[in-house]
Amino acid sequence: MARLPGVEAPEQVVCHVDMDCFYAACERLKEPQLEDEPLVVGMGYEDGEEHGAVATASYEAREYGIESAMAISEALEKLPRRATADDPEDTGVYRPVDMAFYEEVSADVKSVLDEFADTVRNVSIDEAYLDLGDPSWDEVEAIGRELKTDIEEAAGVVASVGIAPSMTTAKLASDADKPDGLVVVEPDEVREFLAPMEVADLHGVGPVTARELREMGFETAGDIAEADEATLVEAFGERGRDIYAQARGEDDREVEPKGRPKSLSSESAFVEAADDTEAKREKVRALADEVAERATAKGALYKTIGIKVVEPPFEVNTRARSLSGPVDAPDLVEGISLDLLEEFEDATVRKLGVRVSNLSFDERDQASLDTWEGDGSEAENARDHDIRERHRERSSGGQASLTDFE
Repeated sequence: MARLPGVEAPEQVVCHVDMDCFYAACERLKEPQLEDEPLVVGMGYEDGEEHGAVATASYEAREYGIESAMAISEALEKLPRRATADDPEDTGVYRPVDMAFYEEVSADVKSVLDEFADTVRNVSIDEAYLDLGDPSWDEVEAIGRELKTDIEEAAGVVASVGIAPSMTTAKLASDADKPDGLVVVEPDEVREFLAPMEVADLHGVGPVTARELREMGFETAGDIAEADEATLVEAFGERGRDIYAQARGEDDREVEPKGRPKSLSSESAFVEAADDTEAKREKVRALADEVAERATAKGALYKTIGIKVVEPPFEVNTRARSLSGPVDAPDLVEGISLDLLEEFEDATVRKLGVRVSNLSFDERDQASLDTWEGDGSEAENARDHDIRERHRERSSGGQASLTDFE
């Protein structure tokens, strides 16, 4: 969908979070004495048995050549089970998968992610993408460190984090410095970051494809990036096109939740911080129009309409109003957004945002606008219902975090 006038195409700041040896990390939560020990978690494995396959191996176990998907019987040949060996220095601990417990820990991690960013795409039990909005790249490393700390404090496990302008590069960045890594790749550093990466490290390139690429003279992502795309397509079909784009850092996908979203929002920054009232109102009108159009296109009704106001340097304020029931009313989105903006009429503003939330896709019977516009009682209650930022009120004067626009 084309963007409306006055709304700039966003420069994405994508964060990829990947929990380090997640199953093994969870087992160490249950048994802290396993810290620093070679630990193998087996899928389809039972204590004392030799069947099943390796689900996760700790980094200590990997030093013995243990790899994911390896048969437990083969793993035991490389790293005998401690209970059956005389020399504990050359043995490891084996545990069966405890998925119920891992899901509990994963829920703790996901609660942190949901508070940290408006848009989260959970890929698996231990992996997710976050859209961090558009903080300056000078702020990104501190944001990543805060996220890692919050995860460890809330869930007791360690994450590696990659932050980049695209989903593909962010994922490669999170892999680049494991364990406990934090790698930030700024927009003008993407090609430089990718260039020395071995072809086998690109996602979707298995051993066979990696060998074929090397036989074609491609040793690194940089080699592929300098090649003719048609050469890759001829050799690998559409997968070759994906490999070529990945090696060049070309990925314009937006982070979107799996399934139906819980909210829809749009934000736009001023080139220079603005205090002109009409300029701010014009920006909010454009954002409101875009958000309402996206909601209509997705068939979404919304019960809450809100704005985000960022004052320099990065003080985040949010205000919202809840309606009596879900609606699809673009004029209402604009009107309420402008009403909420009045509180910031004299403020100098760096960025503005508009959001609709409490989405409904199944209930197509909209709340009647008469129920809250007619006698004024519902409207009065709605006006008084401002949703303040979760962690800081504007009056506190503190710097708000990325959790504030919720």
